[in-house]
Amino acid sequence: MSDAETGHVSVLGAFSPAENKLNILLLALPATCYFAYVAHDESMAFFSSLVAIMPLAFLMGRATEEIALRTSESLGGLLNATFGNAAEMIIALLAIYAASQADTSTVEGIATEELMVNLVQASLIGSILGNLLLVMGLAFVWGGIHYAEQKFSQTQVSSNGSLMLLAMIVLIIPAVFNSTVGGSEGAEGVANLSHIAAIVLLALYGLFLYFQFKSHVDLFATETHDHEKPEMSQRDAIILLIAATVLVSWMAEILVHSVEYAADDMGLPHLFIGIILLPLFGNAAEHFTAVTVAGKDKMDLSFAISMGSSTQIAVFVAPLMIIIAWALNVPLTFEFGMLETVSVFLAVLIVNAIASDGKSNWLEGALLLGTYVVLGAAFLLHP
Repeated sequence: MSDAETGHVSVLGAFSPAENKLNILLLALPATCYFAYVAHDESMAFFSSLVAIMPLAFLMGRATEEIALRTSESLGGLLNATFGNAAEMIIALLAIYAASQADTSTVEGIATEELMVNLVQASLIGSILGNLLLVMGLAFVWGGIHYAEQKFSQTQVSSNGSLMLLAMIVLIIPAVFNSTVGGSEGAEGVANLSHIAAIVLLALYGLFLYFQFKSHVDLFATETHDHEKPEMSQRDAIILLIAATVLVSWMAEILVHSVEYAADDMGLPHLFIGIILLPLFGNAAEHFTAVTVAGKDKMDLSFAISMGSSTQIAVFVAPLMIIIAWALNVPLTFEFGMLETVSVFLAVLIVNAIASDGKSNWLEGALLLGTYVVLGAAFLLHP
């Protein structure tokens, strides 16, 4: 049977509120265009673009899940994690480009460059925290409500956990280096150290993918989705993925250029916007998918999306952004700030401790969610 025969949801149908109630939020698309291009209300443009990204990110996730249904759970988790992170990647890329275009010969240009660099760093940290604590916490709680205890691959836990600890070393060392050396030499050393670390992390992530999908594929082997049929043809799923990605890029461009005005008008710290708000809306697809499949007792897929997404941000997206910023002469480094670095380090520790036995229940999910709320409060109250 062909894809066209098995699929019964069209590309246009996927955008319909009748297909999913979340699509009602797509009304934020024309609203964003009005505020950005007609009313020139930057604050409203920021919040409407933030809302618009949520259903678009969900549609990206929907298309990716349709494609992933034709694969194993490990590969499906990688696909979901990759395209689930697409919104954050697009926002980070646009912020880096905006920083590269800032006129640093003026005070305003220096402030813009610094704001964009901080926004990139905050969104990357926020994505890691959001996936580790919020997404995984919700998945454990929702799955735990339906099943007393759920199991997932301990190989996934150990391999992803080891990579995350390595990423934490990469975050901690630049901060320690700068505090011990200090001055212009310290800043230059941190930049060079970040470039070296970024190259090493990208190489190790490539080796991890080879390990997972080639040399030790049997360790990650899980059942395929034979029992669950795709609702879209593969062609329609790919078209939906491309269309949603283009629209997310458009909304992200408006968001990046209006974030400063929104922060000033609403009195919100830039740190809170970057670490909590952007990932919260941008990760909507991952939130929904990881939690939904956990309720179906597919914890390997749920864990691959949440933990795998954090790993991918830490050892692929973050170093890639460092390399791109280096090429564009933007001073983006792995020195993310003391509060941010300690928060992520502690989040990795608690997740590794909770998930090390390869089992989960709703109480462990509640512990992760409680940790996320405490850290969120810290970033909100940060001056």
